Amino acid sequence: MKLGSELRAFEARIGYSFSTPELLVEAVTHASMSSSTRNDNQRLEFLGDRVLGLVMAQALIEADPNASEGALAPRFNALVRKETCADVAREIDLGAVVRLGRSETVSGGRRKLALLGDAIEAVIAAVYLDSGFQAARDMVLRLWADRITQVDDDARDAKTSLQEWAQARSLSPPEYIEIDRNGPDHAPIFTIMAQLSTGVKGSATAGSKREAQQGAARALMAILEQDT
Repeated sequence: MKLGSELRAFEARIGYSFSTPELLVEAVTHASMSSSTRNDNQRLEFLGDRVLGLVMAQALIEADPNASEGALAPRFNALVRKETCADVAREIDLGAVVRLGRSETVSGGRRKLALLGDAIEAVIAAVYLDSGFQAARDMVLRLWADRITQVDDDARDAKTSLQEWAQARSLSPPEYIEIDRNGPDHAPIFTIMAQLSTGVKGSATAGSKREAQQGAARALMAILEQDT
């Protein structure tokens, strides 16, 4: 099987050339394009998530041999969460080569955080199956680059931090309420409000619900920190 020009260009962007091109095609095929004769990338995403986790766990231990498990865990979570995976996917323009069904394309699938995060994990698995762990590790370390050494000691995402803040004060978990949605169906803009049972609120606007929720949590945490 020969890859088209777009996928060959993508190989150049990730610094890896496939011996079995079918693996890359499967890795970039979304469930909306699957059929009885065409596999989607969900199984590869499942495997790639585990490969990514092992690469990051090893990299963090090697980068900081004296760090405790308690210090390593939040750094690990920051490096493997969907937001980080999606950021990496955007840097290599993975969205441009993902194969989507018409409805997913129209709804802006190429920019969706979860879709991009899943796709980069599928690509990691494809490299792993094509050439083994070392090749997958080399690519991940190359694509994640300085993120590994620059990740914060307290690298919890904003929603986790807010939930832990509420739990520590015996409050109910924060609520996330969609208060507005603008823009066309293929590029929606969401405004989300995060609210505690005390009535304190924070809001944010972003191109996905997940990003807007994280922004709202950060806004609310900023308010809480000002009051302490």
